[in-house]
Amino acid sequence: MYYIVESNKSFEQAAADLEAAVPRNQFGVLHIHDLGNTLRSKGIDFKEQCKVFEVCNPVQAGKVLSTDMRLNMALPCRISVYTEQGKTRLGLIRPEPMLAALSQDASLQQVAREVEAKVRQMVDEAK
Repeated sequence: MYYIVESNKSFEQAAADLEAAVPRNQFGVLHIHDLGNTLRSKGIDFKEQCKVFEVCNPVQAGKVLSTDMRLNMALPCRISVYTEQGKTRLGLIRPEPMLAALSQDASLQQVAREVEAKVRQMVDEAK
């Protein structure tokens, strides 16, 4: 259900490289949530780093939403760059099994396969 890779890069470098990989793969970055800083700003003693990138390909999103509007709750795709026990990792919840759990429409499974291939490519390029 997850696709997670470890990187030899720093957290900051992996995040910058992911941000650069997104447009190369015909997606856009809609927002970057800095969860680590958000938690620390609320007084939580959180030692790790975590940025969540919301990414979207509008053509693919349009296909999904025109087939089943309820799937808006599963969009956009989220890719995380985070640290865990001193290691930098990049990961995502795989779109193909997630969409299979939410919809039985066969046409959407092809969209999910295509999207998953692209987001995995982004992660692999950034690692």
